[in-house]
Amino acid sequence: MISALLGVGLAALLIWGWNNESEETKAAYYHNEGKIFGTYYNIRYEAASDLHDSITAALQAFDNSLSMFNSHSVLSAVNANRNTATDALFEQMWCEATEVYTLSGGAFDITVAPLVNYWGFGRIQKTDPDRAADRVQTDIDSLRQFVGFDKVELIEHHVHKSDPRVQIDGGAVAKGQACDMIAKLLREQGCTNYLVDIGGEVVAKGVNDKNEPWRIGVTKPNLNNEGAQSELQEILSVSDICMATSGNYRNFYYEGTERRSHTIDPRTGYPVQHSLLSATVVSSSCMRADALATACMVLGAEEGLQLIDRAQDAACYFIVAKNDSLVVLSSPNWEEMIKK
Repeated sequence: MISALLGVGLAALLIWGWNNESEETKAAYYHNEGKIFGTYYNIRYEAASDLHDSITAALQAFDNSLSMFNSHSVLSAVNANRNTATDALFEQMWCEATEVYTLSGGAFDITVAPLVNYWGFGRIQKTDPDRAADRVQTDIDSLRQFVGFDKVELIEHHVHKSDPRVQIDGGAVAKGQACDMIAKLLREQGCTNYLVDIGGEVVAKGVNDKNEPWRIGVTKPNLNNEGAQSELQEILSVSDICMATSGNYRNFYYEGTERRSHTIDPRTGYPVQHSLLSATVVSSSCMRADALATACMVLGAEEGLQLIDRAQDAACYFIVAKNDSLVVLSSPNWEEMIKK
């Protein structure tokens, strides 16, 4: 998870009044926060007025399109097999999901929803803590018959499924996509300095209210004290970045002696089990960074680095468990990408 380290202060001069008098309007830094998609957003920006109403309206429009928890959303209608036309936000998500699915060899797959639910990390919570291993394998084999991005098509604004039981889960891109949407809104309002943080996914531009680069903290995984406030592995100073983090060190449970993480490999049907604890990715958009970070968590460190290399417009920062310590691995272009 990424946390934004923010400050207070700075004012700047803005435009002339309509009557050509030297009437000046001062811009200020505003801070809007709230809850959306089951998480929290924190948005700071320099503007002539508070834009919270516009931001709230945009986030609600996003919820109406892509929320799995909003029964009236476009995505919920698709999952319920109602005859509904997709909208621009849904189709933007679909295009990115298609590309990262192909890039990752199927490690990223938005049809993973039935498996996520089965393991208790989706809308349907796990209710049977004593499943026998052979029963689990039988269940997974059954579910995998209708999991796979090759089982759906988007044709003329309608999703066509090879099996009505196919379910779409946009959660691996939603926060990143919403960050991009709010950043676009701010730019259209003339903002050149802003930080958008939705559940730890971040888009930053310009400088903060102290006229300094924005400071973004990368959390150090803490496996020994679940729920405790984690330390920061590193603090980044950035002025132009789209960044997302996916990790397995907070959302997990034990089933017998098996540790079940929330990252599900759609190719096997099982929660991943490898040493990669956290994947932070920067890319050309926060939505793309979000999808790539999830794919890296499925693939593991070695294949994740290869994926980022293939993506070309991305860089990564991995935290890996090695014996009783944490090791950082990053792509060769990491420093270049965060300093651009």
